[in-house]
Amino acid sequence: MDTRDTRIPINTRSDASEPGSSRPSSASLPPEAAAFWPSGWSLNDDMSAVLARNWWAIALRGVFAILFGIIALFLPLVTITALVLLFGAYMLVDGIFVIVAAVRAARQHERWGWLVVEGIADFVAAAIAFLWPLATVIAFVILMAAWAIVSGAIMTAAAFRLRVPHGRGWMLFGGIVSMIWGVLLLLWPLIGAVVLTWWMAAYALFFGGALLVLAFRLRSRRHEAPPSTAAAQPA
Repeated sequence: MDTRDTRIPINTRSDASEPGSSRPSSASLPPEAAAFWPSGWSLNDDMSAVLARNWWAIALRGVFAILFGIIALFLPLVTITALVLLFGAYMLVDGIFVIVAAVRAARQHERWGWLVVEGIADFVAAAIAFLWPLATVIAFVILMAAWAIVSGAIMTAAAFRLRVPHGRGWMLFGGIVSMIWGVLLLLWPLIGAVVLTWWMAAYALFFGGALLVLAFRLRSRRHEAPPSTAAAQPA
């Protein structure tokens, strides 16, 4: 008697892997991709649902960004002063925490000298920012100008080691523009600060607008249930 197994193999493929389905099976995916399928899609669906329910928070963030952009665009000096004072407040709070850490380190007989030096430096920076905000702005612009000149010089020097077909001209152009920008900042630091504020305003306006568009897109889908939740509900 022929004892060979004549049972018909059962098709273990999921419905998602049959012809006509847009979702591939996890067996047909690489190992690194199979680890995120289908759980990654469920996670993305759940996150989308959470963002859609909280669309108003994203909208508020966009509104605040646009308001900041408008203020920075029409009142650049006020914006610069506010940012300097905010920096001074941050340095003051940071100095307090550093001094507290130094005191605790001294009580535990650990090294505390450099912590005290750091705390004093924070206090000095905060005092300069509060007492001479204009000098703080100029120092910041000069620091940025020095960075632009140094990085531009390095890029220009590196451009001559790059082959022409690989983009020597573009790299050289970028280095020269960076150095010119740094020199202009050194010559007119206050104008440079105003221009930097306008760039910040443009970023805030575009960023806020994008967030508002996203918020209203999410608002239109806030009542939709995630596909994973809808599939789990009985018919």
